[in-house]
Amino acid sequence: MKTRNLGGSGLRVSALGLGCMGMSEFYSGRDDAESIATIHRALELGITFLDTSDIYGPYKNEELVGRAIKGKRDQVVLATKFGIVRDPSDPNIRGVNGKPDYVKKCCD
Repeated sequence: MKTRNLGGSGLRVSALGLGCMGMSEFYSGRDDAESIATIHRALELGITFLDTSDIYGPYKNEELVGRAIKGKRDQVVLATKFGIVRDPSDPNIRGVNGKPDYVKKCCD
């Protein structure tokens, strides 16, 4: 697998990444075992860059990816996004939150 520098820090990632959004939401059906097998196969093929977000599920995707990379964390560069929030009374209503306290909570 070819690799690329990500930014100027010297961090290298696979040229191809795996977006994990559809493993937890937005597409029909959910099969955690199949999703974990997909992540494991991607790692076997040399994919080192995985992408997730706290909005996917919400939180379900980060938890799924965490289970999949347990014991393999040193093989993965993990990108996670935050900032899109859902209305607790209606998850279809979304907004944006970039406030420092929210950013810290997401990183924790």
